[in-house]
Amino acid sequence: MKKVAMMAVNGSEPIEVVAPVDVLRRGGVEVTIVSCEAGDKVVADRGVYLGADANVKDVDLLSFDMIVVPGGSGVDALKKCAPLKDALATFMAESRPVGSICAGPTVLSEFGLLEGRKATCYPGCEVDLPAGVFQGGAGVVCDGNLVTASGPGLALDFGLALLRQLMGDDVAENVAKGMLVKNA
Repeated sequence: MKKVAMMAVNGSEPIEVVAPVDVLRRGGVEVTIVSCEAGDKVVADRGVYLGADANVKDVDLLSFDMIVVPGGSGVDALKKCAPLKDALATFMAESRPVGSICAGPTVLSEFGLLEGRKATCYPGCEVDLPAGVFQGGAGVVCDGNLVTASGPGLALDFGLALLRQLMGDDVAENVAKGMLVKNA
């Protein structure tokens, strides 16, 4: 079974955590919500409480098949998470799957991992990306092992793109059909 680490911190955008987790689990992927905060609760944006399955100090991020970085006002905390930085550097160097949505790609940029790549992000965050990386417009951008999306309204499409990356077109299309997602 494929395994995904969904990162979460206080201030994460809740729909960017919950929607992809839901889609991935529907597709048979084991998802662990990994907190970079103390304790097992994360207070996401707008006061939404999320339960974390594990703390970053207690898991080996390299044991996962994919790491996903959400956006929201908590991205600065993600940028300070040394285990995440180290794991993402390894994932990108080894072309292992990485997903990031909204302001999340600024975390990858902060870690120096987007040079020469194509990505999207929330409008306005592109100023924090290297020149030539930002693809503009709303949507989901796939560049090899990297899947990015522009914002919360794309959380389901982003989740389906992550699922497609891990499990293939047939699984993603079946999940989309079962969720009544059109044009997935």
